[in-house]
Amino acid sequence: MTIEVTHTHGERFAVRAGGVELLSYVYRPDPDPFESRKPYVHPLRTLGGRLVSGYRPNDHRWHKGLQMTASHLSGQNFWGGNCYVHGEGYQRLPERVGSMRHDGFPQVEASGERFELAEDLTWVENGGAEWARERRGLAVHAVDAAAGAWALDWSIRLTNIRDEPLRFGSPTTAGREMAGYTGLQWRGPRDFTGGAVFGPGTEEGAERLMGTRGPWLAFTAEHDDVDARSTLVFAHAPENLDASSAVHESHWFVRSEPIPTVAFSWAFFEEFALAPGESFAYRYRVLVADGAWDRERVAAHLAGLPW
Repeated sequence: MTIEVTHTHGERFAVRAGGVELLSYVYRPDPDPFESRKPYVHPLRTLGGRLVSGYRPNDHRWHKGLQMTASHLSGQNFWGGNCYVHGEGYQRLPERVGSMRHDGFPQVEASGERFELAEDLTWVENGGAEWARERRGLAVHAVDAAAGAWALDWSIRLTNIRDEPLRFGSPTTAGREMAGYTGLQWRGPRDFTGGAVFGPGTEEGAERLMGTRGPWLAFTAEHDDVDARSTLVFAHAPENLDASSAVHESHWFVRSEPIPTVAFSWAFFEEFALAPGESFAYRYRVLVADGAWDRERVAAHLAGLPW
């Protein structure tokens, strides 16, 4: 199945296959700074055309498809929306909300089987100071009509350009139990609420898997309007879980209710610091599939997609 790409300059890339828009990568700044202006992927669809991402839901307007975030970063909020303050709960503190500025695309390559781009961004705190440089990578590949699935790879390399350490945390490191959200985050559509969550082990359910570690996590649900189910699989590159190479251990932040969301949390239970001039990197994969896949099918398909 051939991949086709349309670039609306200054706004977005749209990637299609088989007549379906699989994703739109939007890099045009959003209008509301309180939602933390930054690029995101939405819509995200299966090969069958089923929508599997949510955008500005009424419970969290700053949730936008698939996006890179940092909920607690040296006192700033690059997640968007309200900030968690220990002893006070969630507060509307617009002066703490930062942004990620798009600076350019040093690489854009498209073939019939793969679309790949590299993007340069700057993380800017609310007062305008530049805190970090990011080199982001996105790749759409492994479009498999027979399996009813395709893959999106997302990489990040972040460099501290301040003259003091950047400290990465989460609401949990700030005092709220089991709310360790930060890092690459997916928000599902409303009909994914109550969906099934499982990993490679025997435990199932979002509550049991919240805060755990593992190479992958799957989320499957039944759609409204159509008689269909879809599955998303969130997978770590091997080095993400290697203590000798990863800057910090990762845990799953996952909820099925009251909202459907998954984040590759890089600072769930403990903060970590990035020294001036230092960098860290992570690579992630999101598998988008039609149908309700089980554990065995997920594991077999991932095994056939080398990093």
